[in-house]
Amino acid sequence: MPQRKLPEKWQQSAKVVKAVQIAFDMDSKLQYSIRRSALDKGVSPSEQIRHLLELPTHKKPKRPRLTVSLNGEDYQLLSKRYEIPASEQLEIKKQVIEELTQFALQSEFHKS
Repeated sequence: MPQRKLPEKWQQSAKVVKAVQIAFDMDSKLQYSIRRSALDKGVSPSEQIRHLLELPTHKKPKRPRLTVSLNGEDYQLLSKRYEIPASEQLEIKKQVIEELTQFALQSEFHKS
């Protein structure tokens, strides 16, 4: 079967698909040090590792974001917490953002 050429706009994605993610099992203090260094520089831990290994890094920072994986049971628990139907996942997300924002603001307030 002849191999089809990927459309130009997909060729960059194909390079990413070929990348292999590796995980490092390290002492928690060592991991903390690398994560803290990344946080202080405003980069992701993987970007910091690439920097430490003198590998190319992205010139412009990616959109900073926090992530958490939520399953159906998590949505049920958050549904009760916020008194929102579990099916209203966008509304639950808004409440989570509000709660995390309040946490961050209070943390900064108590820091001073």
